[in-house]
Amino acid sequence: MNRYIAYCGLNCETCEARLATKNGDQALREKVAALWSELNGVTITPEMISCDGCRLDGAKTPYCDSLCPIRQCALARNVETCGDCCEMDACGKLAAITANNPDALKNLKEKPQ
Repeated sequence: MNRYIAYCGLNCETCEARLATKNGDQALREKVAALWSELNGVTITPEMISCDGCRLDGAKTPYCDSLCPIRQCALARNVETCGDCCEMDACGKLAAITANNPDALKNLKEKPQ
């Protein structure tokens, strides 16, 4: 599986937080921090926007590092992604992502050839 596919199926390769980190783009960090602050009703600073990818070694945003219930569950179950979990189809945590992002679900269901 593509190493940039997060535990939940989102594609970290296209995530603006990862792109800002990879490219050292302060303006993009500021844009992402403002958007995520507004969407989540919390203060997120540009300094918090540093991430190399959910399943990769390196920096993580504070949410992805320790608050994301999907990532914490996948780590505890020792699965590559939620696509490897027998409870994937009934998981309420995962449904919060896949209900609004059909590509995430598609990514989880794809098997390497």
